[in-house]
Amino acid sequence: IKYFYGQLNPKTKEQIENLLRNGMNKELRDRLCCRMTFGTAGLRSAMGAGFCYINDLTVIQSTQGMYKYLERCFSDFKQRGFVVGYDTRGQVTSSCSSQRLAKLTAAVLLAKDVPVYLFSRYVPTPFVPYAVQKLKAVAGVMITASHNRKEDNGYKVYWETGAQITSPHDKEILKCIEECVEPWNGSWNDNLVDTSPLKRDPLQDICRRYMEDLKKICFYRELNSKTTLKFVHTSFHGVGHDYVQLAFKVFGFKPPIPVPEQKDPDPDFSTVKCPNPEEGESVLELSLRLAEKENARIVLATDPDADRLAAAELQENGCWKVFTGNELAALFGWWMFDCWKKNKSRNADVKNVYMLATTVSSKILKAIALKEGFHFEETLPGFKWIGSRIIDLLENGKEVLFAFEESIGFLCGTSVLDKDGVSAAVVVAEMASYLETMNITLKQQLVKVYEKYGYHISKTSYFLCYEPPTIKSIFERLRNFDSPKEYPEFCGTFAILHVRDITTGYDSSQPNKKSVLPVSKNSQMITFTFRNGCVATLRTSGTEPKIKYYAEMCASPDQSDTALLEEELKKLIDALIENFLQPSKNGLIWRSV
Repeated sequence: IKYFYGQLNPKTKEQIENLLRNGMNKELRDRLCCRMTFGTAGLRSAMGAGFCYINDLTVIQSTQGMYKYLERCFSDFKQRGFVVGYDTRGQVTSSCSSQRLAKLTAAVLLAKDVPVYLFSRYVPTPFVPYAVQKLKAVAGVMITASHNRKEDNGYKVYWETGAQITSPHDKEILKCIEECVEPWNGSWNDNLVDTSPLKRDPLQDICRRYMEDLKKICFYRELNSKTTLKFVHTSFHGVGHDYVQLAFKVFGFKPPIPVPEQKDPDPDFSTVKCPNPEEGESVLELSLRLAEKENARIVLATDPDADRLAAAELQENGCWKVFTGNELAALFGWWMFDCWKKNKSRNADVKNVYMLATTVSSKILKAIALKEGFHFEETLPGFKWIGSRIIDLLENGKEVLFAFEESIGFLCGTSVLDKDGVSAAVVVAEMASYLETMNITLKQQLVKVYEKYGYHISKTSYFLCYEPPTIKSIFERLRNFDSPKEYPEFCGTFAILHVRDITTGYDSSQPNKKSVLPVSKNSQMITFTFRNGCVATLRTSGTEPKIKYYAEMCASPDQSDTALLEEELKKLIDALIENFLQPSKNGLIWRSV
């Protein structure tokens, strides 16, 4: 409690005082007796008072731990400096705006004589890893909770490479945080960001360089400037508007039409039930209606921190087709390879080319790679794994054209080593403009991709479960299905060919029964490969109380009866839910928007 009394944020101090005054000991204990752990590349939690929440104090403590760890790792820390960016989140009841938390992050480091590159205004998340690389800083932090609910905020950490941190850095940083929880003299002094000569603003330089680098993935500027297509863009009350407008300009387009009610930052996300464009048509309502009014065929939606992209296209029948992450990836994969082929130098070797996807994402890139002769690789879920694998490949002289995760995270090219909704938005626009000259829609092109490389029909959804023991028991039952240490051989009537368990490192398809992908003990994840060509994964979310399922029917090009494939996939998913997740028995809550 003394830390919250000693702190200088009256709002969070008042929250603790109220709990004390009202004798709410259980809630006090919940708030003060557990600390947030470093999860997917940093911290994510609700804003408010307490060590399990994001607030001034926990951000200061985290940054002190970061300082201690980075000082140990880099002898030139104080020459190279640190990058800090932030989005537009905020909460009146706890005075926890992303901007304030970013200033406190900067203050802790400035007080220790570390040069800090603090953006003077909000930026898309990809700008932070991009700046870390370009400015040769040792690390960076982005204050964001991306597409989470409005109550949340986060502290996302990037290493000197420009990729999100991976193990063991996260564990080591956590240890350092726990070793210095007492705020240092000067840590509260956010005036330092106005007075310290060590504070620099990288905004204009980074924005200019980022936009310049975008030109590397622009192939039809002339055509873009003449297109008759109109685009609507929504930034979902977040940071995306200005940056997507600039990107369109770089590509030679007229500016996209913004959704007026959603173009300016609003930490309450007042026009959407949840600020996640991945939820589809229900949350894209305003942008689809505007597009109909403006006669625009394509809607592009960046999430609040602009690192992810959703896209929709108006069909002949007047309905909207909202593309899934996997469908967009099929289009991106085709497009990036087609552009590479048309623009490659004479001595370029296709065997040097790579595309990547996380293991719960569609296998469509694998099918394209097999036919076209380039390499496809899988990583564990999470863009941190993609980022660190891209670094290895680039260091070995390879060329990476495209990488993605099914939850609408895309990376075209390798200027940034994290998912990037700004570049993805403008690449979709160019792709659509190019196809328009041949009178082909995005949806029609997607069908062409599937006809050539094989239909890949997938469905991803989730159940909510707020009881960690229940989640654990669901997965432990699968590991000891009919008898101890035996995985299921069937799911209902569907025969299982292989099982891979990332939590334990088991993979029945490997000669030594060991998974090629690294073991990830802290999360639950099991993949089943079925004899009918379907692949299904059950896993827990790193940032939310969810059990997610991913199922995909991977057909060969000669299987073109989509109705039959979809029916088979639906039956398999029903069997998966009923036999493996058992929602009614386990009290799981079905996803609803």
